Order: sequence, then C-alpha cells, then structure tokens
Amino acid sequence: MERSPLRTWGRPTGRAATGFGAAGALALAYAAGYERTAYTLRRVVVPVLAQGAQPLHILHISDLHITPNQKRKLAWIADLARLVPDLVALTGDVLSHPDADEPTLLALSSLFGFPGVFVPGNNDYYVPTLKSPHRYLLSKEDSTPKGPPLDWAGFAKSLAADSGWLDLTNTRTVLRVAGQRIDVRGVDDARLKRDDLSAVLGPRDNGDVDLMLGLSHTPEPRVLDAYTADGVALTLSGHTHGGQIRVPFVGALVANCGLDRGRVRGLSRYEAGGRSSWLHVSAGLGTSPFAPIRFACRPEATLITLAQAAWT
Repeated sequence: MERSPLRTWGRPTGRAATGFGAAGALALAYAAGYERTAYTLRRVVVPVLAQGAQPLHILHISDLHITPNQKRKLAWIADLARLVPDLVALTGDVLSHPDADEPTLLALSSLFGFPGVFVPGNNDYYVPTLKSPHRYLLSKEDSTPKGPPLDWAGFAKSLAADSGWLDLTNTRTVLRVAGQRIDVRGVDDARLKRDDLSAVLGPRDNGDVDLMLGLSHTPEPRVLDAYTADGVALTLSGHTHGGQIRVPFVGALVANCGLDRGRVRGLSRYEAGGRSSWLHVSAGLGTSPFAPIRFACRPEATLITLAQAAWT
C-alpha cells in the first residue's frame, strides 16, 4: 500500500513541535524559577574625572519592584553595604505593593551610612496591574497609569529622613563626595511626562565642580539630549530591565522607551548638542509581579568606578 505523503510529513513535524514545546517550557522554567532571582553585581569603569583625581565609587541600584514577601531580594540589597560606596544612586521603580514601604526601608538601611540620591519611577506612583505580555513585546504598552495609587510621597519623605539621601525629583544641587564637588540633578519620571527639565538645566553660580551627574528613571532621549547638551558627563537610568528577555547574539527585544535597543543595558556613549556623555542603564533588580521572568538578563546592581579620563 502506498504511504500517504501527508502522514509521512506529519510525523517529524509533530516531533519537532513537541521538541520546541519542551524547549520553551524549560526556558520558561529557567527564566521564572532561577534567573529572575539570580542577583548579580556588575562592575564598570567610567573615565570622566580630571587628571590626578581619586576614583569615586557609585552604587547604582534601580527597579527594585519590592513586594513584602521578597526576602531573598531584600537580604541581597542589604548586603550591598559591604561594597562601601562613596555614593548611592537609586533610580526609581522601588515599590510594587502598598505594604512594601517598611521592608524596603529596612533593606536599604544598611546603606544609609553613605551619601545617596534618588528619583522616582513610573511604577512608584501606582500599584502594578495585569497587562497582556504581547503589548510589551510589541512596544505598545500604555503608559497611562491604571492601578490604585501608591504613597510615593510618603515613602520618599521617610527615605530622605531616615537616610539623609537627597530626593532629586526635578531638583539640582551640588554635593561634596569623597573630597570632590558633584553637580547632580534629577527629574521626575519622563515616561509619565512628569519631568521638568527647566528646573535642572543651565549654569550655576557656585563655582567649579569636578563632575556633572544626572539621574532619570526612564532614559528618554529628550532628557538625555538636554542633560548632555548641558554638560552632564554621566547619566544614570533604569526602567528598561535591560529588555528583561534577551536573545543570545541579538540582545533586547524591546526598549520600552525611546532609547534604541542597543543601549538598554550597561554603559554607552551618548551624543547631543555637539557634546558627548556617558549613559549607564541598569537592568534593575526586579520585575513586574505579573511578569516574573528574566531570560539572558540577570537582575543586577552596579558598582560604577569613576576614573580619570584619558588625556592626550
């Protein structure tokens, strides 16, 4: 009897489908069961200081997305004090639950002996809500908040009071850190269009500084353009989660903001207004409670060493 061509084709196709399904299930189990809690410390060097300047160490943490039951993450954050940074920079999306305030403050308290600065992120104002994953992957995620409000103002007030850290929400100031003067400014979240660049740009009347540093939770190009053109040497951001799902040899599938996908994690150069600056985007330590997976993009904090720039 002649064998049906359809039946001959269908058997290997079915096996292939089964194989792909098994591989997908394993990848999902790895992303949700292991990598999302495989907290990692990255170290980078940024050559921005003048000749003869001593190195400065900035601990950059972002996108904690804390819920009260995340004991492992909270303990890992508390242990970061062993790094003894000169400055702590917290770039938003700290909270993900109305009851996250106290455990978050407790975890961060080990760092309160060091100078610090912080800005809010888009998810610090509202409780996260369930969204279809395809909207994220297609870059069609709606930035309009829909969840119940979070008390970011109350948390920020407590954080500043307990730590002595400066809330840089649409604010600019000069800090003395390890003997160096740093002109530092920050904006409210650009994704929600709460940033007020007019409040933080322009010359200052208090003398020379050793470094100009900028904070913005979302690395939107309009903020990066303004900072760079104003002379900021290094901008620290988060928000992107590094893409959260990355494909080996391809990188992030989405940026979740106006920045190009090639710069959604780590250190890169940025050009605007005839000037050049450094941009560091943290992949962050958390995820949305409704998308608790990471693939090829471990949760992270970064110890940034500011070193002497190369002079020729």
